[in-house]
Amino acid sequence: MIRTVVGELRPEGLGICDAHDHLFFRSALLVGQELDDAAAALAEVGEFAAVGGQAIVQWTPHGLGRRVEELPGISTRTGVSLIAATGLHRAEHYPEGFVEKVRPRLAEIFHAELTVGIGNSSVRAGLIKVAGGFHRLDEHARFVMAAAAEAHHTTGAPIAIHHELGSAADAVLDLLVDRLDVPPSSVILGHLNRFPDSRAHLDLAKRGAWLAFDGPSRANNATDPQLLACLAALIDGGYGDRLLLGGDTTTAKARGATGEGPGMSFLLTTLRPRLTGAFGADAADAIFRSNPARAFAW
Repeated sequence: MIRTVVGELRPEGLGICDAHDHLFFRSALLVGQELDDAAAALAEVGEFAAVGGQAIVQWTPHGLGRRVEELPGISTRTGVSLIAATGLHRAEHYPEGFVEKVRPRLAEIFHAELTVGIGNSSVRAGLIKVAGGFHRLDEHARFVMAAAAEAHHTTGAPIAIHHELGSAADAVLDLLVDRLDVPPSSVILGHLNRFPDSRAHLDLAKRGAWLAFDGPSRANNATDPQLLACLAALIDGGYGDRLLLGGDTTTAKARGATGEGPGMSFLLTTLRPRLTGAFGADAADAIFRSNPARAFAW
């Protein structure tokens, strides 16, 4: 099953999916560009639905303004399945003292948000989102990933990773898979477009993890022109069944419906036709439909 904010869903019912995005997000590093407007979130999802979108995976983790109370209503009103996340981001995204407060209970928090509900709501998370550092895993990242692995082993929930500028994905697999016994099929490596090294991507694919490319996003504009070349190398290498694609909207300005764009709908109005033209309809359908259905299933 796949756990959405309104209940469990059979994987084949997920449909066309934005595999990494944010409807609500509040970070200490993005003051003034918070995503916390419910009307704007509804408009963004509605625009995505209007061009054929059927599911969105929100990677916003614990403590960063997930606004989970809004998610079931948005899902119901638009007909788009939404998946919420538990987990913890890099320490600098949080107010001073927050990480120290939750650190002793991390595995307990993750497990509760996956099985009982987030906060005082009955909305349960459908994945665990954690983060690495730039080319290395610091003590915070290792501690959080150990808690994520513990929660995975008690629930089966997938673990999605923010890689700082797309780096250190090999170190994440060394830790989660080789040392903490998380199956690579339950690991989603995010932001790989920010480190457009196809040889490195092929090495990661050989280890069995999911490879997530996020874009276009204002944070990724320098690597957007290399996206299709990175995907082509993996598809040619036989790993088209391990690829995911998301919009990764992290600021109000980047929304399509109420900001300057490109927004979530760009994935389907512009990127999907390009993928279809370059790799064929079956490859594009795998990236947007069948791969997410397997990646986010417990």
